[in-house]
Amino acid sequence: MSSRKNNKTKKINPKYIFVVGGVMSGVGKGITTSSIALILQSRGFKVTAVKIDPYVNVDAGTMNPLEHGETFVLADGLECDQDMGNYERFLNTELTRTNYMTTGSVYQSVIEQERALKFGGKCVSVVPHIPNEVTERIKNAQATHNADITIIEIGGTAGEYENLLFLEAARLLKLENPADVLFVLVSYLPIPSKIGEMKTKPTQHASRLLNSAGIQADMIVARSSHPLDEVRKQKLSTMCNIAVDDVISAPDVDSIYHVPINFEIDNLSTKILKKLDLRPKKRDLKEWTSFTQKIDGSTKELKIGIVGKYFNSGNFVLSDAYISVIEAIKHASYFYKQKPIIDWIDSSEFETDSKKLTNLKQYAGIIIPGGFGERGVEGKLKAIQYVRENKIPYLGLCYGMQLAVVEFARNVAKIKNAHTTEIDDKTENPVITTMEGQDINIKDGVMGGTMRLGEYSCEITPKTLTRKLYNLAQIQERHRHRYEVNNQYREELEKAGLTIAGINQDNNLVEIIELSNHPFFIATQFHPELISHPLNPHPLFKGFIKACQKR
Repeated sequence: MSSRKNNKTKKINPKYIFVVGGVMSGVGKGITTSSIALILQSRGFKVTAVKIDPYVNVDAGTMNPLEHGETFVLADGLECDQDMGNYERFLNTELTRTNYMTTGSVYQSVIEQERALKFGGKCVSVVPHIPNEVTERIKNAQATHNADITIIEIGGTAGEYENLLFLEAARLLKLENPADVLFVLVSYLPIPSKIGEMKTKPTQHASRLLNSAGIQADMIVARSSHPLDEVRKQKLSTMCNIAVDDVISAPDVDSIYHVPINFEIDNLSTKILKKLDLRPKKRDLKEWTSFTQKIDGSTKELKIGIVGKYFNSGNFVLSDAYISVIEAIKHASYFYKQKPIIDWIDSSEFETDSKKLTNLKQYAGIIIPGGFGERGVEGKLKAIQYVRENKIPYLGLCYGMQLAVVEFARNVAKIKNAHTTEIDDKTENPVITTMEGQDINIKDGVMGGTMRLGEYSCEITPKTLTRKLYNLAQIQERHRHRYEVNNQYREELEKAGLTIAGINQDNNLVEIIELSNHPFFIATQFHPELISHPLNPHPLFKGFIKACQKR
């Protein structure tokens, strides 16, 4: 005999998975978090992801890209960590400011509540009020997205002073909901070249440091250059107090997009769901598997040059400064079964030696991404002139559009000494100028979170290449800028042959330019790379890559 009660779907408690790092940063916590989110989503669960950055910065907008990597911008305008971009790309979803927090934002919120007497006159302490604020934010993210499972990445590594309060928040949430919280430790196992043996000791120490914060890892994702053998798994099991089956081997792969597939080879989603007492639903990774097969089948090389300045960090190249651009290039390249070979070109080298500009001929296409400041600007302008005159496909993003306008104004429209007021605030012909209201922010030094941020609409001009690529009359794109095309010069620029391909009607702002007498010369004030996804490449990047193929 059935009843209405039995026919109802049993409501599950929200589940939380904390991803914590061990040994060193940059080991892949973000990709691990994104991959776990994807494979659990593929089992039919609603999943969202939260990033905790242990910085006193209120958001990522004031962080140096050379130190922190790219600043990712959400649709609602929050400037955040690049891992948020990975979450959106893997989950093919749109996250909100509820999904991101920093030490600074947490403390700021608690202090603002104290000032508003929200604590009823109590003494406000670091513990428990800061951890309580953290757990409330995590729960808020879960509620906002109505998530069955919320995955929280805690920045830094176990044992760092900076993230102790976040670990305390995680411990308290586990204490409150012991059956609904899981801990995953992502740790690196080095293989010293002179020894030739994979070492587990650093991970053992990381596990014990986590224990000292009152947390026992439920699973260890063991990162290394090679797969783990059974000897290493057994040692980690014994020394870190977890089952052998819960040590997940995560060797280096050629593409981050293979990580979810590799996790499922070890049935990671099934193991996690079992620990969380959730009934596994049918696995559906067909589209993702098809995408990774395209990656494997993309063997024809396509050489792309990125001209910028956020590259050199000591003796190393920091590609993380433009990670969303890199991934957008990959998405579009794999769509056409091309293997992108990306070179980093420091624009300042063109300022000292113009002959080096001929090196740009070797590339199928050139991109100048966003950026700020004076260094390398004249080199970028020379590079833009070279690719324009030599018909090399060009895609300019944000600053790359502003400088394309400056170059066109100087060399085609013959507007003497045309420049941007960002570099020369006394230029006689400011073809790029500060947006309305931004002068006050710059003057008063109110810089954090005051740019034009987030999603805005754009009307695309009919009969343009841009309109053909989007196949839409109106689009929504994400922005991050203080400067804009000066409308006083628009008519003069258009008469000289510059096509205004997109306008924000609300504020009459130029959003897209293009050249009709060029194989592909499009530049945008917005950042199209921020909404490109592996299964849905951005149309402008697809158009750029297609033009690169033809070259």
